Amino acid sequence: MNHPQSTQVFLGFPASSPAEKSVAKGVEKSPDFPREWFEFTHPTDPHHVFSVDLTWMESHWHCTFGTSACHGINAAQPDVGCCNHGAFLSDEVDRDQLYDAASALPARYWQLRPAEVEEYLAHGKPEDLEPWLVWDELDDEEGNPEPALKTKVVDGACIFANRSGWPTGAGCAIHQWCVAEGRDLTVDKPEVCWQLPLRRTEEWEERSDGAEILRTTIGEYDRRGWGDGGEDFDWYCSSAPGCHTSDTPVWISQEAELRALMGDSAYEVLDAHLRARARVPKGVLPIHPATREALG
Repeated sequence: MNHPQSTQVFLGFPASSPAEKSVAKGVEKSPDFPREWFEFTHPTDPHHVFSVDLTWMESHWHCTFGTSACHGINAAQPDVGCCNHGAFLSDEVDRDQLYDAASALPARYWQLRPAEVEEYLAHGKPEDLEPWLVWDELDDEEGNPEPALKTKVVDGACIFANRSGWPTGAGCAIHQWCVAEGRDLTVDKPEVCWQLPLRRTEEWEERSDGAEILRTTIGEYDRRGWGDGGEDFDWYCSSAPGCHTSDTPVWISQEAELRALMGDSAYEVLDAHLRARARVPKGVLPIHPATREALG
């Protein structure tokens, strides 16, 4: 008896990986779908070009940390969202800003505040490592490991990650404080934390006329942005329809973050372009598949 041959469908990740299983169950969408891009020259710098993923900008993603829609990247600790590994600091400015934030962060927001914080703030020396940081290693652009500072991990998650049962709720202590008191998330939170799930990459390239230009690309920080490790997350939010239920698109809800990543003048160009597109009847322009499923 002849049986019809089955056709293997590639879901975007290695077979049997947590990512592939999540996509197969319909919890997430495959990352391989058509995207639209908007390219423009910086308003005040002819040698700086932006490439922006409009499909992501027009998606209705929003952070659902602390709700049932957030499953966490580690199924064993869903209440800590994506904060399992701690946050690597990008540079000295990032470190200084985190110092200022941790110094001013009221204890009522910070469940895992180290007992030695007060002593450190009062008598710590410049060479002393902050009690919320630890040395680790991070690969450079060539893939070689180099020393890097990151926030400590306590009981399987970042030292700033409050757990269920804390009076201010599960979630980032700094984020909760900033939202409650109207502080700037792009200053007080580590850079990698406030950017997600926006991703900015920059590289110099030679234009066809021989001129050197800087290309800044801004789009979705999907699983692949984490390298091979991204496929090992049990769940990831940027492609999950359950996280695409915001009333406003990303280019509006993440305006502060985009202005910090692009600068005000470049954001204004993007804003004007997307406001013009918003007047196009729905159904004519492509839409992020997770947003399509979430909004019907």
